[in-house]
Amino acid sequence: MSNRLFQGIIHQMGDTIDRTIGVVDETSVVIACSELGRIGEVVNNFNSESLSTTAPFVINGHTFKSFGNNGRNEYAVFVSGNDELAQKYAQVLAISLSSVKQYYDEKYDRGNFIKNVILDNVLPGDIYLKARELRFNSEVSRVCILIKILTKTDISAFDVIQNLFPDKNKDFVININETDIVLVKEIKPDIDSKDLEKLASSIVDTLTSEFYTRCVVGIGTTVTGIKNLAHSFKEAQVAIEVGKVFDTERTIVTYDNLGIARLVYQLPTTLCEMFLKEVFKKGSIESLDQETLFTIQKFFENNLNVSETSRKLFVHRNTLVYRLEKIKKLTGLDLREFEDAIVFKVALMVKKYLTANPTKY
Repeated sequence: MSNRLFQGIIHQMGDTIDRTIGVVDETSVVIACSELGRIGEVVNNFNSESLSTTAPFVINGHTFKSFGNNGRNEYAVFVSGNDELAQKYAQVLAISLSSVKQYYDEKYDRGNFIKNVILDNVLPGDIYLKARELRFNSEVSRVCILIKILTKTDISAFDVIQNLFPDKNKDFVININETDIVLVKEIKPDIDSKDLEKLASSIVDTLTSEFYTRCVVGIGTTVTGIKNLAHSFKEAQVAIEVGKVFDTERTIVTYDNLGIARLVYQLPTTLCEMFLKEVFKKGSIESLDQETLFTIQKFFENNLNVSETSRKLFVHRNTLVYRLEKIKKLTGLDLREFEDAIVFKVALMVKKYLTANPTKY
């Protein structure tokens, strides 16, 4: 948002309102004022928490009223005095400046345009017209990376990520809500998924190690054409949701690497329940204890290799064979047989999915 636009309005309003009026941003700095000498001044006792107040409030003999768009107050207007008239002036100014900001964002702000595109708030036919109006390069390759904040701290994760990607002509950092931040990054068409994971890892490491903020990251697929950004964003959302069910320990989940988990996640629970009943004897999957399930997991991780699995588990080969025979007796599936192993693997994922989404249809 251009501070000069605010200043122009405040200057015109100042001729009508016989009081000192101005605008403060979320860093407590005066960015526009009818008294030009006060621009750049820091307002004492004003902070970002003040912006969350919906009603007018008084600081240092001035009446303040916060304003912004999309449920996020980024600024506050102030009027000298703490009387009833000052409150009315502040409220009228807040409404006026908020409307001007919304108009400016919709017409000139590329970041707001990208946000509306990924949230499907722009008609497909209007996307390229708007992109041309904003002189936006719509045919380069981009990817949506969704960062979901898990722990609330005093640090603004949005500001941290913006500082990591300062090129606002190529990279767009967008605040979706209190916990979700999207990075829309311009990339080379032939970029490897491992490079994107390294990029995501740098975000996670910065937030975790330097600012003690836990997060998970979902990476959508690379798309060409601005209208496809909404697909990449939805894929990033799915990646996080699927990862929350099937890969609870991973902080970075790529949509391209979800594999069977993506299929299972999209199935209705009634179909999943039918599948489990058909595959297993009644109650057999519940009869497997944690040690047996751990053995199965290691057996899968070692590509159904009995010798390698027994070595990793520090057990004798015959002991592992005995456990596999026990599993076969309980479930009717021999995990040493590839087809049975596939069925069992999918069934375990279905069971985990049902546990996480018991009411999804």
